[in-house]
Amino acid sequence: MILIIAEKPDQGSTLASVFKHKRQNGFIEVFPNEIFPNGAFVTWAIGHICQLIAPEKYRADWKKWSLDNLPIIPEHFEYEVTRDKSKQFAVIKKLVSDSRVTEIIHAGDAGREGELIVRNILRLTNCRKPMKRLWISSLTANAIREGFRKLLDEQETRSLYFEAYTRACADWVVGMNASRLYSLLLQKRGFTDAFSVGRVQTPTLALIVKRELEIENFKSEPFWEVIAQFLVNGKKYTGKWQLDGETRVNKREMAEKVAAFCREKSAEVAEVISERKEFLPPLLFNLSALQAEANRRYKFSPKKTLDVLQGLYQRGYVSYPRSDSRYVTKEEAGNFPDILTKISHFTEYQPFFPLPVSSIAENRRYVNEKKVTDHYAIIPTEQVPKMANLNQDEQKIYDLIVRSLIAAHYDKSITEYTTVKTLVDGRAQFVSKGKVQLAEGWKKVIQHKEQEDEPSLPILAKGEAGQTVSSEVKEGQTQPPKRYTEGQLITLMKTAGKHIDDKELEKILSKTEGLGTEATRAGIITMLKDRAYIEVKKNLVYATAKAKILIGAIGSELLASPEMTAKWEQKLQQISEGSASPAQFMEQTKKMVQHLISAAVNHADSWSFSDEVTNSFSPGKRKFNKRTPTKLGSCKKCDGFVVDKGNFYGCSNYQKNHCDFTISKKILGKTITQKNIKLLLSEGKTDLIEGFVNKERSFNASLTLDEKDNKVKFLFENSKVVHR
Repeated sequence: MILIIAEKPDQGSTLASVFKHKRQNGFIEVFPNEIFPNGAFVTWAIGHICQLIAPEKYRADWKKWSLDNLPIIPEHFEYEVTRDKSKQFAVIKKLVSDSRVTEIIHAGDAGREGELIVRNILRLTNCRKPMKRLWISSLTANAIREGFRKLLDEQETRSLYFEAYTRACADWVVGMNASRLYSLLLQKRGFTDAFSVGRVQTPTLALIVKRELEIENFKSEPFWEVIAQFLVNGKKYTGKWQLDGETRVNKREMAEKVAAFCREKSAEVAEVISERKEFLPPLLFNLSALQAEANRRYKFSPKKTLDVLQGLYQRGYVSYPRSDSRYVTKEEAGNFPDILTKISHFTEYQPFFPLPVSSIAENRRYVNEKKVTDHYAIIPTEQVPKMANLNQDEQKIYDLIVRSLIAAHYDKSITEYTTVKTLVDGRAQFVSKGKVQLAEGWKKVIQHKEQEDEPSLPILAKGEAGQTVSSEVKEGQTQPPKRYTEGQLITLMKTAGKHIDDKELEKILSKTEGLGTEATRAGIITMLKDRAYIEVKKNLVYATAKAKILIGAIGSELLASPEMTAKWEQKLQQISEGSASPAQFMEQTKKMVQHLISAAVNHADSWSFSDEVTNSFSPGKRKFNKRTPTKLGSCKKCDGFVVDKGNFYGCSNYQKNHCDFTISKKILGKTITQKNIKLLLSEGKTDLIEGFVNKERSFNASLTLDEKDNKVKFLFENSKVVHR
């Protein structure tokens, strides 16, 4: 018999569904059939069933977070079964050991993560049986049967496993050492929290913090524009005054003079420039493009889009969700007419049929085998669902994928952009812009929001004359850079190479996958949220004080830059191709970590953080972190310790003896830092704190504790104590 190991339970069920079968506890028995004459067992992992073991399992002293213990670098890396998934692992191990099983079929997702998940399981079961690889891009019945008939030899994908295994070990080394390093050094500066650091999350966070600082440091300035309305041969339109190509002036007086000069003056059309622009239909979706579009249209988080897409894939309605390609093979393109015929019966898509182009099999814009990597673009399969069987979120994602395929069979869209220059009294020049859609093309299928700054213009000809009906001054303010949306964050990670100065490295990063992979980007963004580095409000991404502190500490170290990712991705790509050594790569990683530790320890004393960032910092919520909070000093009422309770500082013995000793975290508009609380409790007073505001008056003072009633009071430079 053959044992088939899938990556997830649903996937295993789908693989077995095309054969007669019987469900058992943790596996499915497939009865003998044409493809499996002796029958088969289908079982499954539950995602990552195995994990790299914790540091203390290599060495007991590595459990303690201490700078003296760094670097933490095991001689050999070991995996273990995660406790909550041990039951399913036992099922797999029993089946692997079954004497009836003579061959294994690795049926994990057709990518490097799937490769790692199943091979790690087989390693831990000490499996020595021969193995084949199922490699398919959709879970339709036809694709499953065809995939089992055309199994790959296991050595054809073995190098992908080496790449994934090396990537996981290297990420473990960087994350384990850098997270402890910066957490410990920043705790010495009074920032009591765990600072998670990673090869992908940290350069991504650095780009977000960079934008946050650009917004904070932006100084808005006023500008003025002159807007005039013209009446020419009974046709009305508006224009903006421009001088040397600029429509904005930085002095109101000048704008007022121009407006006054133009009122009720003659106007003549001096120039009409029309330009036709052709827009080809968009490429088919890969995961990043679909996540960005779903976020733009529906405000779906990247993770939500991936989750919905995964569900559609597991039911056989769409192709592999984690694809990084936007192209298909000729073989897939040959299936499009049948797929589209089925889709044409849907009421909502009937207006788009018959299609202007019956087949795109010869269209190199979409059909390019050289640009198809492990998988082709995300497309609807021949297994078309009933829309009523999909929930609203599934309908939205499925609709985007269907429309992208329909649009590929449409002609280009043609728009005419017109620029009109109008002279007032032969001197003042005004510019008007508008556009006309000449051919709708694919935009009939995929609606795009029109630009509000491009109104329609009447048909005008050079030399036409008329009057200036009105002329007024409009004031505006220069705007800071816009915040990223979650969808733009996905695109930013995908194109992080644009932020590299070194052109050679930029080329490397653009050839690989930017920051992270199609499969991991959504998880990285979720991780940044969970670890209190970013907040998402109304789909806009904000960097927290915690993020600014970490990136400020890391500074120009390679760890926070896309350059490191570019170099890593280059080497990892070579490992997957079999042309680079995993051992050599790990050796370079170890050296990088050793350098990072040395540099951070040496520079920590010179780290500088603004008062605003320092005062805004508060420890992140640690849902799963059971580490004891840092003791800031002795309680003044009992034998407990004062700890950070989030919104205030209080006694650690509250639950034990209801000690109510507390100190406010915010006093007269100022956040009191952990550093100052330590000083207050140990030395009786804080450093001088600037910017207290009381009744609209700002003042500077230290804080002191009254020993009689344990109340916080102000201490001014003349040593006079003032009660709050």
